[in-house]
Amino acid sequence: MIPDHRENTNQSTTKAIATPALWRVLTMMMVLGLTLLALPLRAEEKIIHSHGISAFGDLKYEADFAHFDYVNPDAPKGGEFSTWTSGTFDSLSPYILKGNAAAMSSVFFDSLLTGNLDEPDAAYGLVAESLDYPESREWVVFHLRPEAVFSDGSRITAQDVMFSFNVLRDKGVPVYKVLLKDVQSVEALDSATVKFTFDPDGPLREMIMTVGGLPIFSAAYYADRDFSESSLEPPLGSGPYELLSVDPGRSVKYKRRDDYWAKDLNVNVGQNNFDVLTVEYYADYTSAFEAFKGGAYSYREEFLSLLWATGYDFPAIDKGWVKVETLPDGRPAGTQGWWFNLRRPIFADPKVRQAISMAFNFEWSNESLFYGLYERTDSFWENSDLQADGLPSEAELALLEPLRAFVPQSVFTEPAFVPEVSNPAKVADRKMLRQAGKLLEEAGWTVGDDGIRVNAKGEKLTIEMLNDSPSFERIFNPYVENLKRLGVEAIYNRVDNAQLQEREKKFEFDITVRRYSMSQTPGIELRGIFGSDAADAEGSSNIAGVKNEAVDALITAIENAKSREDLTTAVKALDRVLRAMHIWVPQWFKASHNIAYFDMYDRPYGDTPPKTSLGEMGLWWFNPDKYQALKDAGAIR
Repeated sequence: MIPDHRENTNQSTTKAIATPALWRVLTMMMVLGLTLLALPLRAEEKIIHSHGISAFGDLKYEADFAHFDYVNPDAPKGGEFSTWTSGTFDSLSPYILKGNAAAMSSVFFDSLLTGNLDEPDAAYGLVAESLDYPESREWVVFHLRPEAVFSDGSRITAQDVMFSFNVLRDKGVPVYKVLLKDVQSVEALDSATVKFTFDPDGPLREMIMTVGGLPIFSAAYYADRDFSESSLEPPLGSGPYELLSVDPGRSVKYKRRDDYWAKDLNVNVGQNNFDVLTVEYYADYTSAFEAFKGGAYSYREEFLSLLWATGYDFPAIDKGWVKVETLPDGRPAGTQGWWFNLRRPIFADPKVRQAISMAFNFEWSNESLFYGLYERTDSFWENSDLQADGLPSEAELALLEPLRAFVPQSVFTEPAFVPEVSNPAKVADRKMLRQAGKLLEEAGWTVGDDGIRVNAKGEKLTIEMLNDSPSFERIFNPYVENLKRLGVEAIYNRVDNAQLQEREKKFEFDITVRRYSMSQTPGIELRGIFGSDAADAEGSSNIAGVKNEAVDALITAIENAKSREDLTTAVKALDRVLRAMHIWVPQWFKASHNIAYFDMYDRPYGDTPPKTSLGEMGLWWFNPDKYQALKDAGAIR
C-alpha cells in the first residue's frame, strides 16, 4: 500500500513485516499424497488438512466458496488507478536494508497463504493449495499448487520457498531474524511439498500464518544476483502485476499481468481490476495537492486538516468532476506520535519524557490548526476494543503481577495513562508547563543562568526534533516554542526524505514522527515494534528502542493467547505498560477516511467499506464511460 500520511507526517505507515505483502487467493483441496507418510506423528494428536487456517476458531469461507463477500465478482478489468506519495526512491527491492524501495514494489510477489478483509485472524491458500498441521501447530506442511508459476513460466517449487525463507532471514531487513527465530527448520519434502518445524515453546498460534505470509522468490533468478543489493531491475515474481515503467524518485507504474497464474482463483475474483497502478512522487504536500487539482493523478486520501477544511472548494469539485467523501475507518487508529529514541541517555528518566510530552498542547492545536477534526490519542490501540481503560482487571493483573519489578508502579495504582487536557485558548498553558517543569527538576534538570536546563554535570537539555515535511512545521513550531519556555533547548530540523529514512534506519535521532498500523489480531509483529531483540537491529520497526523484560513477556503472552478473550487481555496489559513508560508523545486520530478522486471509478460497497481497508486499489474498478465524460470535459490530462 501507499505510505499513509496522518496530518502530513510524511512518514510511512509501518506494518508488521511478517505479514504478506499480497493477501489473496484460495482453491479446492489437494488429494493427500504419500508425503504424509514421512511426517512424524504423535499417536494422540490430530492432523488437520485444510484450505486455510484461523488463529482462533473456524474459517468463514469453505473450500469451495466462489469469492469473498465484499467483492464484485463481475468487476470489469481495465483503466488506470493513480495516486501519490512523498519522498523519493532508488530501488525495487523492498525487503532489504539498502536503498529506498518504491511504493508497492512488493506487488511482484505471491506468498503461500493470503488473508482477506473479512477476518483479521485467518489465512487461505494462495501458492499453497492446502496445508497439514497438528493441533499443537508445532509444524506445518504446505502442498504447492501445480499451476503456480513465476512470470517467466517456471514453476514455483518447495526449493524456492526454502530459498526465500533463508535469504530473508540471512540477507533481508534485520528484523526478519527476530520474527523468524522460532522456525527450527525448513525442508523440501519434494518439489511441491515444503515443511516448516517450529520451536514448541514459540508463538505457535500464528507461526504458520507468519511463514505462510512470506514473499516467495525464485532461487534460480537469484543464483547470479545478490539479494542484499538494491536494484531498479524488475525482479522475477509470481504476483498479479509487473513493472511497466520507472522514473527513479519521480514515478513508478505497474501493469496487470494477463498471464497471471492465479487471476481466476476464487479469492482473486473481483480483485486486481486496474490495468495500471501508478504512484507519483512529490517533494512536498502542497505541490502534491496542486497536482491533484490539475488532474496529474486521480485518487487522494487527505490527512492534512487545513486542506480538508479549506482546500476542497476548487472548480473540479464544483463541476462534479471530483468526488469528495468521508467514509468510516474501522481500524485501530492510535499509533501516531513523536517517538523518543530511548537509546539516548538524555531520555533515560521517564519523568523527562513525560515532561516533554506535556509541552505539546493538543487542544490548542486541534482548535487552531486542525479545525477540530481530530481526537487526542492515548492508546497504542486507539479506536479498538484492545485499548486499556481504567485500572487493570483481574485477568490483566494475573499477567502483570509477576512483572511488577519491570514496570512503573503506576500501572497497578492508577488508571491507564491518558494525556492531561491543556488549555485550548493559549498555546502556552502555564499550568501545564509548571507541572512539566516540576518533573524535570525531580529528574535533576534545573534552569541555568541562560534559561536552559542543565543536569548536575552541567550538560544542557538539548533535543533535536526530526521531520521531512514543510507542512508539518505549523505543528512543530508551537511545540518547540513551548519546550523552550520549559527550558529545553529544542531544535526542529527538517531534512529531506532520503536523509530522514537513513537516519531513522541507523537510529541517529532524538525524536521523530512515526505511525504504525496496528493489527486487530496483534502477535509476532510486536517483536519488531517493541521487542528487545529488535531494539538495536538496524532498520527495525522498534524506532523507540524499547528494551524491557515485562514488554517482552507480554508480547509472548499475546503470541500464545489461546482465545480472543485472552488476546484482548494481554494486549490491554501491554498497552497499559507502554503508556506508563512514556515512550512517545501521542498525537491525534480520526476514525474516518477523507478521500477525493476523479469520478471515473466504481466500487462494490456504498458508504460502508470493509473495516480493515477501503480496498481502492484492489476492489474498485475503472468506469470507461465516466472516464470519457471527464476527458471530453477537459477535466483530466
